[in-house]
Amino acid sequence: MTKKIVFLDRESLDAKVRAFTFPHEYVEYESTWTPEEIVERLTGAEIALINKVPMRADTLAQLPDLKLIAVAATGTDVVDKAAAKAQGITVVNIRNYAFNTVPEHVVGLMFALRRAIVPYANSVRRGDWAKSTQFCYFDYPIYDIAGSTLGIVGYGALGKSIAKRAEALGMKVIAYDVFPQEGLVDFETILTQSDVITLHVPLTPDTRNMIGAEQLAKMKRSAILINTARGGLVDEAALLEALKNGTIAGAGFDVVAQEPPKDGNILCDADLPNLIVTPHVAWASKEAMQILADQLVDNVEAFVAGKPQNVVEG
Repeated sequence: MTKKIVFLDRESLDAKVRAFTFPHEYVEYESTWTPEEIVERLTGAEIALINKVPMRADTLAQLPDLKLIAVAATGTDVVDKAAAKAQGITVVNIRNYAFNTVPEHVVGLMFALRRAIVPYANSVRRGDWAKSTQFCYFDYPIYDIAGSTLGIVGYGALGKSIAKRAEALGMKVIAYDVFPQEGLVDFETILTQSDVITLHVPLTPDTRNMIGAEQLAKMKRSAILINTARGGLVDEAALLEALKNGTIAGAGFDVVAQEPPKDGNILCDADLPNLIVTPHVAWASKEAMQILADQLVDNVEAFVAGKPQNVVEG
């Protein structure tokens, strides 16, 4: 029996999606955002491939034929999973594909901020070096990576991969997670003892704004905060204020609360030497995207074969 498969935001994945082996009709759209478009394009489809397309309860209710939502990402907060379960729709996601690309992005942001690489490069471009009375100048503080403390919030596969890289750089690593593991510290210790804090937890009601003004005030004034997970984990207004008044030394964000920031975003719009914002690309090395695309197809194949894998329960 031929199954209809629709990829609603194909342009979000720069990789080859290999052909499915079972009888199917495959349709893809570069992007899809409005509920009306979603319903129109998924009508009659059993399988939806999405990355960041919002699949809410009222939308799902209009799609009685839908049986599988295969998310081309690890995070599934775009899907109303309770509504999907009630409707008998299976939700699957991608796992363990970003073991190199996200840690490398985190390390890159860490070096760029601790060594003030971006503001110094910009100052040279402005002509500041040519005006200097000495062979160099010290407009922005530089801190060593070696000997500093990295605090990892969320000690899963990505957190552990980052820890290995940090230890190779001579850093002390401390970690916090809601799931008990040997050697973890509490969240308070992460805030007060870390020179660099990096976030690797999902966005849930419990983690939304887990870093706000109160938490930022507990950090070292020389500390930096890195977020390559989800924008909603951090109170952006509180962070911007903390960066401006020197509560913390810097921040490197690959995510913001609303993506893309079509109506503007206070972090994206800020012109601060101690803030770096990248457009949610920490996951997107060529190698990682191909692993993701292959696993996406594997997930669909497994579901059709009656052996679903990487099922998201809640």
